[in-house]
Amino acid sequence: MLENYFPVLLFIGIALVMGVAPLVLGKVVSPHRPDSAKLSPYECGFEAFENARMKFDVRYYLVAILFILFDLEIAFLFPWAIVLKEIGMFGFVSMMIFLAILVIGFIYEWMKGALEWE
Repeated sequence: MLENYFPVLLFIGIALVMGVAPLVLGKVVSPHRPDSAKLSPYECGFEAFENARMKFDVRYYLVAILFILFDLEIAFLFPWAIVLKEIGMFGFVSMMIFLAILVIGFIYEWMKGALEWE
């Protein structure tokens, strides 16, 4: 009975060794010479000048939402394009309605100035 599980246990063991061995090897072999430059907080190549808990501008979130919006659009367009012949006119009209809603959202974002960066 246990011989059926041996390949699974072997696979788990090899995976653990392959995951832990590089970490241990790096800790053992790498030199540990901390200095002020290595221990300083890094922020885009220059010294931090404000509190890390400052409020972000809402434009960051708008750009993230726009990215997700258009990323999802592409994620829906590829499968739709592959099965377009099978789903026929109903699928075509459904996708055109979906794209129209996205275009309306894009125009709204454009008119609100969310795509403008100062």
